[in-house]
Amino acid sequence: MLLLAGCAGLSDSRQRLPAGIDADELLSKIAACHLLRVVQSGDRAATDAVVIAALDQYGFEVEQMIERANYLARIAAARPAQREQMVEIARSACAHLVRLTGAASGLVRFDEEGGVDRTWLVVDGEINDGFADKVIARLRAERAVGLVINSPGGSLYEARRLGRWLRENGIPVGVNELCTSACVDVLAGGIERYVTANVRLGIHQSKVPAHLSSHEGGQLSVVSAALYLREMGIDDSIALAAAAVPNNRMYWISLAEALDTKLATKVVAGF
Repeated sequence: MLLLAGCAGLSDSRQRLPAGIDADELLSKIAACHLLRVVQSGDRAATDAVVIAALDQYGFEVEQMIERANYLARIAAARPAQREQMVEIARSACAHLVRLTGAASGLVRFDEEGGVDRTWLVVDGEINDGFADKVIARLRAERAVGLVINSPGGSLYEARRLGRWLRENGIPVGVNELCTSACVDVLAGGIERYVTANVRLGIHQSKVPAHLSSHEGGQLSVVSAALYLREMGIDDSIALAAAAVPNNRMYWISLAEALDTKLATKVVAGF
């Protein structure tokens, strides 16, 4: 029912199990995290990077994990009313494996030869109506494991909707040229956030909706931006910095500030 390729060469010697968890429970956590990525992507050749790390670190066989994942899938199929609860358990399992292994969570796919598929989708241009659905559809159709975006911004609604989907589905995001305004919210959604040394990251105030006063609208904009960044695990000082800049100007975020606030997790040479 499930397939995980490319994990040959796992360690034969199991490390000591973490305190407070036995081998059976740990195997279930690994299988649940794996199953989550398979279901999300609709791809039997998908898993999570922390699943691979945990299999290697604790010496479980891939076949053991697949057998347990199939068992969990049967339980889930028999209890459709508990689907959301089971999804939340799987999310918690992935988060627990991050803490145990020190590895970064993220979608991993394998090609037909069992090697890691490193396909990233590149998207340029304005974030307009329907943007999130279009990008999600392309990510799925092209079996991409990451998103590179360069955009002057646009719809905050579309950017945050896409950002939340990227985080939920374990997709990293990279920027190698320009990412301003609402584009920063897409970057924030990446499970890992990569930028190049010459990237330009810019923020400013959001435009106030016509039915609101500038004061009321400005307050709502700052609060919603701060809450979204907190949700993504990023310092909300970014939102406060944006609030101080009119929307016809730009505040340019330095690489040091991007890293300090966790808007970026790593500076890379390119994609």
